[in-house]
Amino acid sequence: MTEPTLAPYANGPKVSWLQTLKIYAEPASLRMLSLGFSAGLPLLLVFGTLSFWLREAGIDRTTIGFLSWVGLAYGFKWVWSPLVDRMPIPLLTAALGRRRSWLLLSQAVIMVALVCMAMTDPQAALAPVVWCAVAVAFASATQDIALDAFRIESADVQHQAALAATYQTGYRLAMIWSGAGALWIAARAEVPAAVAGVAAPYQHGPWQIAYVVMALSMLPGVLTVLMSREPVAAPIAPSKGIRQWLQGALVAPFADFLQRYRWQAGLILALIATYRISDVVMGIMANPFYVDMGFSKDEVAAVTKVYGVIMTLAGAFIGGALALRMGVMRVLMLGAALSAATNLLFAWLSTRGHDVSALIWVVSADNLASGIASSAFIAYLSSLTNVQYSATQYALFSSMMLLLPKFVAGFSGKYVDAFGYADFFSTTALLGLPVLLLVWLASRVQRKEKSPPDVA
Repeated sequence: MTEPTLAPYANGPKVSWLQTLKIYAEPASLRMLSLGFSAGLPLLLVFGTLSFWLREAGIDRTTIGFLSWVGLAYGFKWVWSPLVDRMPIPLLTAALGRRRSWLLLSQAVIMVALVCMAMTDPQAALAPVVWCAVAVAFASATQDIALDAFRIESADVQHQAALAATYQTGYRLAMIWSGAGALWIAARAEVPAAVAGVAAPYQHGPWQIAYVVMALSMLPGVLTVLMSREPVAAPIAPSKGIRQWLQGALVAPFADFLQRYRWQAGLILALIATYRISDVVMGIMANPFYVDMGFSKDEVAAVTKVYGVIMTLAGAFIGGALALRMGVMRVLMLGAALSAATNLLFAWLSTRGHDVSALIWVVSADNLASGIASSAFIAYLSSLTNVQYSATQYALFSSMMLLLPKFVAGFSGKYVDAFGYADFFSTTALLGLPVLLLVWLASRVQRKEKSPPDVA
């Protein structure tokens, strides 16, 4: 048996551009578009959109900040990923299969919890809204686990970059809908204060309508799961007792990774833990920066929440196409370099004042780079998993990539207060330099292992 490589398809096959683009019209890619929409929809409904709703309802900012801890479900989803990877759901798994049954269950919980959130007025009772948000977050993280496994098992490694690109497309479209779309629905459903007979501007009814519509927006993903075929997964041997089950579900996936990559495992994990650090740390201070620079809500929404997302989608497709032609490791290096470099554009923007044209150019470049980097990174993570433990291993990887950046990002506000925005953005760019070194080392190890042995 040959030793594994860090990226088994560093040099993609030579195909025409027409063949490259046709991959996005294949059934597997279209399924990922719909399922990516289902994955991206809940995120803002328990973060940005929910924060807007709670603040409008008069909830204090400190409480809203504490409620952001709901998102820890996404960072620690690897804890229960072995259950999703191996535990059958009574009746559902027999009818739909291992992956589709978990997808359908998590989607159902998301829909029910969103409707329950809609029916509860946080101004009258905050606790039920919080518990419903927790349910949405855990079900959404569970959907991510099952969906990552479904995607990895649905196509060979050569197609993973394209599936990642269409997945990101659906995900980003859902974020536009659950962010700008939910606010638009709530605004259109408001009753004028004189007609409503209330003095306060807050109205619960519009938010009810918005969140019910968001719950119904999960239906395309539900239909996609029901109409899809269960991917062919590695068979799981029956366990003899709880100890053997725990061994197979909890220990084996991590032992398998260490056994396959040996000393390379440390290099891989370091790369995973730091690849998005410059983007994540910078992103925490992006919105305060826009406010301090005098940009209005409409300007920020139009440029960063809609136009910026479109540029991210463009970057995702470019990254997926380039990965097919150039190989994932080269695009991984390109994405890391661009992500760090575009942070320097924000340092330049901090010297421009209220300049909407400059904001458009900077946000365009930053989101395009982010899309390229994300597409290549998802494909790289997919290539590292063993299909027998795809849900558990991918959940671990995708959780690891956020834990260190999120921890470091917690200090970003103090850094800006001490040194200013220009110095902060320049420093976040420097955080990307070790990432370039790690990608280079990973590429060298891959090339060394693929090279033919010396003949005496």
